[in-house]
Amino acid sequence: MRVFTVSGLHVQDALSMPRTLPENGFVWVACSRSFFQSEQVQIQQALLQLNGHTLLDLHVSDLLNKQLPSRFDLTSYYDILVFRRLASATQQTENSQAPSFKKNKAKLSGPPALRRVDTSPIGFAIFDNVLLTLHPDDCAIREAYAARLMSASKASQALAPSGQAANPLTENGAADDRSLGARGIPVSPADLMLRMVSQVVDVYLDLRRDLTRQLDHWQAELINPETRFNNWSALLEARLSLHHLDEICEDQRSAMQDWLESLNTWTPPISKALINEHEILKVRSRDVLEHIDRVVHHVRRLEQSIETAVQIHFNAQSNRTNETMRTLTSITAIFLPLNLIAAIFGMNFDVIPLLHAQTGFWWTLGSMALIASCLAWFFWRKRYLARLGK
Repeated sequence: MRVFTVSGLHVQDALSMPRTLPENGFVWVACSRSFFQSEQVQIQQALLQLNGHTLLDLHVSDLLNKQLPSRFDLTSYYDILVFRRLASATQQTENSQAPSFKKNKAKLSGPPALRRVDTSPIGFAIFDNVLLTLHPDDCAIREAYAARLMSASKASQALAPSGQAANPLTENGAADDRSLGARGIPVSPADLMLRMVSQVVDVYLDLRRDLTRQLDHWQAELINPETRFNNWSALLEARLSLHHLDEICEDQRSAMQDWLESLNTWTPPISKALINEHEILKVRSRDVLEHIDRVVHHVRRLEQSIETAVQIHFNAQSNRTNETMRTLTSITAIFLPLNLIAAIFGMNFDVIPLLHAQTGFWWTLGSMALIASCLAWFFWRKRYLARLGK
């Protein structure tokens, strides 16, 4: 578990849970899901001491559920957001428990990026002055944002005018602090939650480039008439992964829409600084929604591209088969009159014209060659004997 106290431009990595809230700030409690499960009583007591409220048992069950999709819920004292993050390429996620996936993972020859479409939930409990986050064990997002938060605190303190951060109680000082915080340091638990969610969504945005590059290779193989595509099992796995990614993003989009609707129902703030903070929350929420929509649009476009490439592949295969059958039919039509002449002269009769003539064989052979040449020239003019691909 890691605990951070944020007050103005100051961010402190606390060694233990504080007993009181920082002045003009909030507390971020980041712990793993297994730690929260074992230390649930102590964390609930700390939340009660800081906020005067604890998490409901139903919400505790939701936060501990590793298979829960992205969702949003609220109470009179806090909000709950579960957001599924993308697993890293070298990490095994908590919800990859299907035996069929593990059994067939080594046999897959599809794009490595599609094998990364596996997720784990991150839980957010947003109080007025406390943010509780539950992460998978060894969550890289938590450590990355904690390092970013500490570096932003050092940079903001270095850039802040002298004396401004020391007295943030004035209205102008608070507004300036919030302005600086908008660039690096969150000013509220909700702001911190949105920044972390935005970081999670950015990983999905980065995945688009890998998906596009690797699926374009398959599409080129499907359309190329010189290659024979036989990797159908991996292609089916890729389509299922894209469909799964589409469902994940739709759940995320629904959760963020519910959060934005809840944000619009908040009591309108009075002070100018709080109004600015509320507007920043709305802008960040809409920005996250827009990024999720971009991922959904891209995934659906990839699904349509794969479907189109498969249809073009089968159409091309059918066209090549038709070309081959047309060529074979033309060759058969050329030799059909020759077979007829040979069959006539092969009849068991004593009296057949040209049968006993000295030049009969050469006349028959010449007529057969002339007929074959004429038919071949006719079929060539009709492009029945054209080369494949022309």
